[in-house]
Amino acid sequence: MRIVEYIEYVDFENGGPPRAVVDLTRVLHQRGHEVTLATSDLKDVPRQWQEGDGPSVLTIPRPALPGGFFLPGQLAGLRTVFERTDLLQLHGVWDRTNMQIAALARRMGVSYCVSLRGMLDDWCMAQRGLKKRLYLSLGGRKVLEGAAFVHCTADAELEQSGKWFPGGRGRVVPNLIDLSQFETLPGADLAKTRWPALGGDGPHLLFLSRIHVKKGIKYLLGAMPALVQMHPGLQLFIAGTGDDAYLASMQQLAEQHGIADCTHFVGHVGGDEKLSLYEAADLFVLPTSQENFGFVQFEALACGTPVMTTTLVDTWQDIVGSGGGIALEQSAEAIVEGIGPLLGQPERLAEMGRLGREWVFDRLSVDRIAGELEAMYRDAVAG
Repeated sequence: MRIVEYIEYVDFENGGPPRAVVDLTRVLHQRGHEVTLATSDLKDVPRQWQEGDGPSVLTIPRPALPGGFFLPGQLAGLRTVFERTDLLQLHGVWDRTNMQIAALARRMGVSYCVSLRGMLDDWCMAQRGLKKRLYLSLGGRKVLEGAAFVHCTADAELEQSGKWFPGGRGRVVPNLIDLSQFETLPGADLAKTRWPALGGDGPHLLFLSRIHVKKGIKYLLGAMPALVQMHPGLQLFIAGTGDDAYLASMQQLAEQHGIADCTHFVGHVGGDEKLSLYEAADLFVLPTSQENFGFVQFEALACGTPVMTTTLVDTWQDIVGSGGGIALEQSAEAIVEGIGPLLGQPERLAEMGRLGREWVFDRLSVDRIAGELEAMYRDAVAG
């Protein structure tokens, strides 16, 4: 099948969607599809792809018109690609470029799907909700109405977002994760060498995600004083980047709680260091306000590290059902009550990690998820 994957920016520091698109493009190419990744930002597009080794890459000029819209001539390359395209997949809702690209696809008879990436979840729609509703009324809803399918990654996402697009068009398929990088892990020693505090008795907690108010870091920091009383050797590692002012406010909050000595802000971590950091942690903690999927949770499980998430995450029932995680209310008190006793049970944590890793490689296997996506694509093209 000839497929175009469009996402405006490929920058892994912007969260899960860009990584999801790169993994998806890679796997579809490996399975014999003719895939083109179309984007205006090549930051984290693999270099070999850009040099012609792998899926095709189409660089679309950044929108030249005010408001983030393209001049007609800027889509000439995409128009040429669409002449030999079976299916277009758009990623995200709020990129205004989607309106023009979806309209071009409709004019040229190219079927398309829209992957919501959690952007119509209730929490997201409550943030600047008036502006988002205006966007939908001015053309965003038409993009959804013209889609053969609207792709959700969890039943909870479909339940929340279904009010914004016509009934029957929703399709639930989990995100595709390229699990090959997790098959042989580097071991925890790499991270312990990089961050010596991981070498102590612990326990060791890990937060790895964007440093953003949505992620609930303040609740984790608020829980730390009580957790340290219960486990004096406790060390917390916070990995990720974000707004400098917000990061500074979280560092100041750690100072105010008297936990700065055992709280380590380590910045962006990638590659084997990231995998090793997962392995070195006793528990991965994501006290977030919303995730439609939450890549980092499943990465942690794939590394054999158990997960604490919140019941505000669309996939929390999967996390709990895997045997590798727990889901709590979003509060410092719930974190203390939920993980305080657990951190004193290393055998149980290890067993949870084992079960979670087994579940990821079974339920989220590349063959299984790619097959479900391919079925959605075939149905979309068939009409």
